[in-house]
Amino acid sequence: MVIKVYIATSSGSTSIKKRQQDVLGFFDAVNIDYEEKDIAANEENRKWMRENVPENCRPTTGNPLPPQIFNDSHYCGDYDAFFEARENNAVYAFLGLSAPPGSKEALAKQNA
Repeated sequence: MVIKVYIATSSGSTSIKKRQQDVLGFFDAVNIDYEEKDIAANEENRKWMRENVPENCRPTTGNPLPPQIFNDSHYCGDYDAFFEARENNAVYAFLGLSAPPGSKEALAKQNA
């Protein structure tokens, strides 16, 4: 299982850049392995991301914006879904991964 984060390296939007940095920085901080998939420099990545974001998760107008997060080909969510999972100490569940022993998420599961 590989976590794939679809990003735009040349986005002109400060908001998108901050959201991308937030996701990638969190993954780096907690040692979650991931692949960056650039949709700005690679048309195949852009096409794949847009085709694989479920209909019910797409914006009402336009295309889904980065970052979009997948576990292999399984859609996990966008930045808002990631942020909510992080606030609820449920990032590993959000990603479809097992929480490592000693993590807040694993401890919460034990105490439930």
